[in-house]
Amino acid sequence: MQDPGRWMRFGLATMALFLGYALLFGKGGLLRIRVLSQQMAAQQSINMDMQQRNAALSAEVQDLRKGSDALEERARADLGMIRDREVYYRYVEPAPGSVTGSGSAVSSR
Repeated sequence: MQDPGRWMRFGLATMALFLGYALLFGKGGLLRIRVLSQQMAAQQSINMDMQQRNAALSAEVQDLRKGSDALEERARADLGMIRDREVYYRYVEPAPGSVTGSGSAVSSR
């Protein structure tokens, strides 16, 4: 005759193994929680960056709505606009290795 306590210990050990597996690898297991915690930290960092960007854009929109100076600055920088009776000089540096002022002029007389 076998010992009934032996079967009880075997059953409890089997249940402990199943519960341990579920605790580690299950849907809400410790490994899944660790992965989700890392993903959450990364997303919070991205959210903070986006909040700062949104605040800067919001401030720029408010500035554009309130003042014409910011609108003028934006038009000059982005669109290259100038005022009436304003002279615009553009200096372009020669490309490296280009020949300028070589003294050879072609005349068509």
